[in-house]
Amino acid sequence: MTAPLLSVRGIKVSFGGVKAADGVDLDVNQGEFLAIIGPNGSGKTTFINLATGYVKPKAGTIHLEGRDITSHKPREITKLGIARAFQIPQLFGDHTVLDNLMLAVAANRGFWRWQTPLGSEGVRQAAMELLDTVGLADLAATHSSALSEGGRKLTDIALALALQPRLLLLDEPTAGVSTDEKHPLMEKLAKVLRDRGVTAVFVEHDMDLVRRYADRVVVWNQGRVVAEGPPDTVLSDPAVLRDVVGVL
Repeated sequence: MTAPLLSVRGIKVSFGGVKAADGVDLDVNQGEFLAIIGPNGSGKTTFINLATGYVKPKAGTIHLEGRDITSHKPREITKLGIARAFQIPQLFGDHTVLDNLMLAVAANRGFWRWQTPLGSEGVRQAAMELLDTVGLADLAATHSSALSEGGRKLTDIALALALQPRLLLLDEPTAGVSTDEKHPLMEKLAKVLRDRGVTAVFVEHDMDLVRRYADRVVVWNQGRVVAEGPPDTVLSDPAVLRDVVGVL
């Protein structure tokens, strides 16, 4: 059996007496598209913060391909191949879509010393390739502030891909997106990540999207993983329907 890409064991985190993670064990397998579902405040986003180093556990360990990253800083974790696409895309609205991507590519290549021209070393070409990958090449000259919410999300995904991740964590990728844009966004996202061999974990409240796009579902409730498995199996579980899906 192939070893998991990411493995957490016995993770414990609490905030003001509320247990966001209460002895959680969870594996993320190479190449999968894993959905995490659960009520608000159940600890889903805490898992993403733990995996990216923004929150440190009070107990337990986190391993990336067998390497202990529990105490690593966020930037160190990013360099090892874990990236996060934020729930609220952090874009420079007064810059074009291409400008945003060029900044991300340049930053990943260590070009924050301004002696190095932003457009050098193939930065522009790499940025355009990323925009083409997510289907936004035609909007390269558009200011980010003029994008639809779906377009902003795709730009955010391209920004994350500029970090060349092996594992991408997405906190509610369809939040704020219109109903008409949700399925095309997820379709594009799933295809891009699978084509590039990127493993992904996404937090989602839309069960139709989870059922359609996830390879596996993890149910998080009151700081614990209470169920996991194939979408059709998990989302048909009476306890999950009653305690989790019924309150989303």
